[in-house]
Amino acid sequence: MKSMKKFAIAALAAATLGSAAAPALADSTGIGAIYLDDVGFYAAVRKGIQDGANSMGKKIELLETNARADPGAEASFIDRLISADVKAIILSAVSADGSVRAIRRAHEAGIPVVCYNTCINDADMKKYVYAYAVADPTEFGRQLGDVAADYFIAQGIKEPKIGVLNCEFVEVCVKRREGFEAALKAKVPGYVISANQRGTVLDDAVSVSDQMLSANPDINAFFGEGGDAGTGAVRTIKQRGLTGKVVVFAADMTSSAATELADFSVMKAVADVSGQGIGKLALEQALNGAEGKKAADIVVPMGISIFKSADDAKKWLETHKDGLS
Repeated sequence: MKSMKKFAIAALAAATLGSAAAPALADSTGIGAIYLDDVGFYAAVRKGIQDGANSMGKKIELLETNARADPGAEASFIDRLISADVKAIILSAVSADGSVRAIRRAHEAGIPVVCYNTCINDADMKKYVYAYAVADPTEFGRQLGDVAADYFIAQGIKEPKIGVLNCEFVEVCVKRREGFEAALKAKVPGYVISANQRGTVLDDAVSVSDQMLSANPDINAFFGEGGDAGTGAVRTIKQRGLTGKVVVFAADMTSSAATELADFSVMKAVADVSGQGIGKLALEQALNGAEGKKAADIVVPMGISIFKSADDAKKWLETHKDGLS
């Protein structure tokens, strides 16, 4: 039976994306890692997990895949990880409810599951999840919304019209917007959300923000909830010749977002959670679970950073040559 488990792990590792050569399987700890995407924040998370695996003084076999926001792909890979007898699974859950069954199967197989960034609904999380590494999404949105509100006040805009480019297929993005709106309501209660549509991939963000401006030419600002939403909105604004008239407040720092913030003509602030930092934190929790340690609390908090000046952006670019937060 043991030889069959070793064969299953080896076969799984060969099928996963980017798995580096690992130490002898008999002497290593198999950890499954699932990403929602392979660029931006999730690329940074992956690097954090991989760097952590190489620096923790333990032999770790990472078995990785990209679920591409597909609950079916996520469930299938979790089942393969269970068959491979991994010692823990790290994932950003695709769906608060749709990911529950697969995570429950891992839990029932005795495999600790660690969420990062997104997870399943609270009730099931308490039953089936070992730890959840996350920055408070409501606070994340509130801090960025506070900067946006101060901008509107400084510009004398009492009833700002805002277009939202969302990622609200995951609950964390809904909470980001709720925090953003709470900050606006406290300082500029006359604000209006003119439109709210999905658009985190760059090409989609460009197209959707362009459509929003056609339908709502009085939009003063865009809020990009994640991914390349903010960068896409900036591109549309510049293409339309609206620099100086419409601004952007965005989530998730990338090289392109930092470059636009350094320019500061359209992008005015970026809120960020270090992907590499959260990857390392999630891996630490996974190893604790694999070793049978009791978690002090399910939620393991991660810090939030707000970049709101050209100098902030230039410093970020200087210290993140690889473009990963």
